[in-house]
Amino acid sequence: MPTYDYELLDKKGEPTGKTFEYVQRMADEPLTEHPETGQPCRRAISAPAIAGKWSDLNKTQMSNKRLGELGFTKFEKKGDGYYERTAGSEGPKTINADDYL
Repeated sequence: MPTYDYELLDKKGEPTGKTFEYVQRMADEPLTEHPETGQPCRRAISAPAIAGKWSDLNKTQMSNKRLGELGFTKFEKKGDGYYERTAGSEGPKTINADDYL
């Protein structure tokens, strides 16, 4: 479920500069009041956190070696319908879509 940013409003409906985060389903209606205090609020527009080759978030990802040490298995796409195991020791070394057709 996504985490949404909300900003608190004063009695006139103006932003107070105070914010909070709230985890809710995408299908849920936006909050109109703070869930604990009942103070009026509105959903704030914020930039999504997307990790990619160009992003600083990509630098926080674990190495394949560390993933294997923690018991995870990772497969990376190496071709059209072809994946190779790059971390961990469980499962097949390769997955080929042609084997399942």
